[in-house]
Order: sequence, then structure tokens, then C-alpha cells
Amino acid sequence: MSTPQSAPTLGAHPTGGLNPSRSETRDLLSHGTFDLLVVGGGILGTSVAWHAAQSGLRVAMVDAGDFAGATSSASSKLVHGGLRYLQTGAVKLVAENHHERRVLAKDVAPHLVNPLTFYLPVYRGGPHGAAKLGAGVFAYSMLSAFGDGVGRVVSPARAAADNPALRTEDLKAVAVYGDHQMNDSRVAVMTVRAAVESGAVVLNHAEVTGLRTTGGRVTGADLKDRLDGTEFGVDARLVLNATGPWVDHLRAMEDPGAAPSIRLSKGAHVVLRRKAPWKAAMATPIDKYRITFALPWEDQLLLGTTDEEYTGDPADVRATEADIAQILDEAAFSVRDEHLSRDLITYAFAGLRVLPGGPGDTASAKRETVVTEGRGGMLSVAGGKWTTYRHIGRTVMAKLAELPGRALAEDMEPLDRLPRRVPLPGIASPNAVAHRLLVDHDPGSRMDPLTARHLATHYGALSFDIARLVNEDPSLGERIHPDGPEIWAQVVYARDHEWAVTAEDVLRRRTTLTVRGLDTDEVRSRVEALLAKRA
Repeated sequence: MSTPQSAPTLGAHPTGGLNPSRSETRDLLSHGTFDLLVVGGGILGTSVAWHAAQSGLRVAMVDAGDFAGATSSASSKLVHGGLRYLQTGAVKLVAENHHERRVLAKDVAPHLVNPLTFYLPVYRGGPHGAAKLGAGVFAYSMLSAFGDGVGRVVSPARAAADNPALRTEDLKAVAVYGDHQMNDSRVAVMTVRAAVESGAVVLNHAEVTGLRTTGGRVTGADLKDRLDGTEFGVDARLVLNATGPWVDHLRAMEDPGAAPSIRLSKGAHVVLRRKAPWKAAMATPIDKYRITFALPWEDQLLLGTTDEEYTGDPADVRATEADIAQILDEAAFSVRDEHLSRDLITYAFAGLRVLPGGPGDTASAKRETVVTEGRGGMLSVAGGKWTTYRHIGRTVMAKLAELPGRALAEDMEPLDRLPRRVPLPGIASPNAVAHRLLVDHDPGSRMDPLTARHLATHYGALSFDIARLVNEDPSLGERIHPDGPEIWAQVVYARDHEWAVTAEDVLRRRTTLTVRGLDTDEVRSRVEALLAKRA
């Protein structure tokens, strides 16, 4: 395995366990020769970096924006088997998805992945009948070994009692099944942390400006720190292009004549304040292929998604007024109007699905991972979803071991000898963590129960590190905004331990303040002031 030349020591940091500063990280990257440079810190990049570091490779990972700052934090927040895949006959795929879903929920991230009951309403004149959907949800639950109960059909009255927002006009029946959901941004940052704990060196807001070559082979990248303009480079025996919607842009740096390998589909979502409790999510068929979701998420209501071809600049993708109108109109098939008022909207966002190139509409296109090797030896990987992100990481690692003319394989621990269910940092029972946070305080300084629950379900056992910050400085225990559960200690923790360097990193991805509509000018200014103290 390659040995870094005069690189600073990885591991414990001299300032007491804080992440290295950006300048120190740039030194680590520019003075070391790495086995693998992963460009892109989204679903694919973080998973590969994590698995590669576990296998013994010296790994670097960079991202032009924040980790999971684009598509990977703009998902539907679901960890699911893919009910709609059953109608295409993809039984094996659904079974594999269920396996990964349950491993994530039980063994890898029970502190981040939560069970969620789904109602699938069947309306008169809809695209599917009650018998078909009833059989579908039964088969779906059977493929998960009935781990979430038995898929079944319930009466409209029973469903409406659980979800008062459910529209009951022309409702014939409701099919019920189980899946999971998560906060994609939090899963991403925990995966980055897991990669670093396994030895990876990571830097966000670092843009690739060119590829380094030796003898016609890609052997690294030139980069620019987008925060202060510092230019530096990284040498690596192999470069992995995991830049998602930008995958062909980086392929063109390697080979200006490279043909496009992917196409893009935009998926938009809308977040609203909830007016009533939701005991279940709703998945409403719109047509033969598409389902619109209404999901209780982060104490809000998450609606979506759209699915349309996108040909513009990936950096410009956003939820348009037309997207918002479509989402609200489609949600109205099964959600009562008073719950869809525009004055309830707190946030809207859009991301890009990376699909294999080819004919046909995007709604029916296969959601599969595309792996290509360029003429300079750079490996490009694109497409995938959160449910199977660990599996995709292992698949790419198997590909690395098979590449001809590479010495990586002999330096890697074989996949079959690596633990298959390594947990993400902070693994713990959220209920147990929340209880500890509430009782491990003096009576006069008891933590707010909503904050305790929020910390437990977003950090797991790492919540106790945040609680210690509050013990050292009680002012950090104050809520950032009175209408949200987050406290100022989370900003400090994000700055020192989670690579947050901009207000957007904190407000949009390390916390839920933006999606709740609570990122006021005053909040943003105070966050920026706290971030500047580390700089």
C-alpha cells in the first residue's frame, strides 16, 4: 500500500479531538500519495470511501460543494423496497432492496432509520383496483419476510381515523404496508464520519479544476478550495468519479470525446407545516408508473415527487412554481385541501436522478448504477439510491479488485473478509438515548424533551457529546429558533466535528432549520458568527 510522504499523522487531533482545519486537511491531501481519490461526496462517493478505507486502502474524498450537498440531500427521505418495481416483475430487486433496508434499520443505523407505515388509497376511477393493490402489498411484505407485518387492506373509516387529512370522497379501500424513512443529510454526514474513522481524508467545498496524468493514465487531480481560493493537488493510483449529475463533466476532462453516459430526471418536493397528526404516510398512485407521497417527516409534511427529464446545468436545478403547483395538485388526490394551503409551505427543493442513457421516458427508466472506465483509467460510477448505498459501495469495491493492470487488489482486504454490517457512528437505541439525555441533568437544567428526542434520532449516542458542550456552556443549550428543537450546541458540533463551514451546511444539512422555514436572517447571522470562531 502506498505510504504518504511527510504527511501529518491521521487520527487524534492536537486540539483535542476536533476535525483538522481546512489548511491541515489540504496538507494531508497534497503531501500524500493515495491509493484512491474519490471525487464526489454524495450517496456513491461516501459509501465507496467508507468501504475502501475499511479494506485498508489509503483514501481521499473531495466534493466541490458540501457532502451530500446536491442530489443526495434532495431525496424523498425513504429507505424502501420499491413497491412499484413489483409491477415490472423485478421481484429479485425488491427482495434485495428489502434486505438492505432491514440491515440499515436494524444493524447499521437504527438511530437514523425509522419505521413508517404507508397507506395506499384506492379511489374510484384510479389506475389500480383494490384487489390488485391488496395482492401487491401482501407480496411486498412477503418479500421482506413479513418483518414489517403483513400487507393488508383496511376500510376507509379505519384509515381516516389514523390520518384525519385523508380525503375519503370516492375512496374504496386502503392498502397498508411498511417501509422506513430517514434524514438523508444526517445519514450522509455519519457515513463521512465512518469513512474518516476508518482512515479516509476528506474535504468539502474543494473543486476539481483538472486531472493529473502520468503516461496517459489519470493519477490524481488539481483542486481549488472554493472558500479561500487556495489551489492544491492530490496524487492517487486510481481516481473514482462519483460526481452524480456532473459525472459526464469529469469524464470530459479525461476524454473530451467521451460520449454521454447518463441522462437526468428532476424530482421536486414541497415541505409544509402539519395541521394534524399523521400516523402513516400516504402513497397515492397517479398513473401506471408514478406514485405521489405525503410523508410525515421532521414534524412536517413532505410532498412529492415529480419526474421529468432535465437537460440544464445541474447547479441550477430548483423547485419551480410549476413543480410546486403539480405537487400540490397531485397531493390533493388523497389529502384534504386545508392541509395543502400555500401559506403552510416552509420549503421546496429539487434534485436530479442519474439514470442510464437511452430511449424512453424517465418515469419508466431503470434506477440502476452505471459503471464505466475511461481511456485514462478513471473509473466513473453514477446512479443509485440510499436504500442500497452500502451494496453499491461493495459493488464498486469488487470492480476495483478486478481492474486489470492495477495493484489495488493486492493491497485490499478481500470483501468476503470484511464485516458486512458495520454500524454507523452513534449507533444506539434512540429511546434509550433520549431517556439518558433527560435524566442525566440537574433538576434545574433538564433538557427540553423535544430537543432530547431530536438529538437522539439525529445523532444517536453522539448526542452525549453535544450534551457535554451544553454542560460546559449552558448558553449553547438554548434553542436556535423557538419553533424548532435544535440548540446552539449543534452548530458548534457541526463546525468542529462535521465539516460544516457555511451557514447553508448547518441550516440545510446538519440541522433541519431550513426545511422548517426557521432560517431567519438573525439565525443565519448568529450561525455565521459561530462558524467564524473556528476559522
